[in-house]
Parts: sequence; structure tokens; C-alpha cells
Amino acid sequence: MAGYLANYGAGDERREKLIRRLIIAAAVVVVAGGILYYFLKDFRQERQTRMFFALLEKHDYQAAYQLWGCTESKPCRDYPFKDFMDDWGPKSARGDVGAYHITVDFGKNQQEKLWVERDDLTIGFSPWPGCPPGR
Repeated sequence: MAGYLANYGAGDERREKLIRRLIIAAAVVVVAGGILYYFLKDFRQERQTRMFFALLEKHDYQAAYQLWGCTESKPCRDYPFKDFMDDWGPKSARGDVGAYHITVDFGKNQQEKLWVERDDLTIGFSPWPGCPPGR
């Protein structure tokens, strides 16, 4: 008769272990996903900014101007290529970029904040002097 009840409850233990492992795995996936989102949420915008400054270093101003959503054949209404060259060309005060991470440091305590649209990744000057409201 001892063999009859020897495996009593073994299925319940396996089911409890499986449920516990699934809950732990789900928690790990949620935490890892949150961490990845936190560190990579602005990856595309930062890559676009790095590309912009790489083009400026190569003196490829036409390609850099296109990252602002403007072309020479269809310039931006409020930001023609001449103004772009005044702001970013070799003779401008912004021509020598020291460091950048969305906020651009031109040295001599002169900083400029750039804005990158999430939808089409066009670059522009930030409409706010500091962080956008609500951030």
C-alpha cells in the first residue's frame, strides 16, 4: 500500500515550480525591457545628431542641411541655406564643435540645444532654452 501514495502531490509540486519560474522569467523580461527602453529610447535621435556633426566635420554642408528637412532646391521657408551656413559654416561661431550630446557645447560657455523630431528625424533648434516642459 505504500507504493499507492508514494507520488501523491508530486504533480502539484511540479506545477508550482513551473508557475514560479514563469513569474520570475516574466519579471526579468519586464525589468530588462524597461532598462533597454530607458537607455535606447533616444538612440535614433542621437544617431541622427552624430551624423549631422560628422557631416559638418567633413564640410558636407548640403547633406547636413538635408538633415534639417531642407534641400537646396526646396529650402526651408524660415531657414534658407545662407542662414544655415551663417550658423554652421566654417566662418560661424558654431563651426568648431567641442562636444555634443543633444546639447552642443561650443566652448567658451556657449551651448545650443538641438531638437530632433521623433517622426521624421529632422533636426532643428530647440524651441525651449532648457528641457521641454513636462520632462
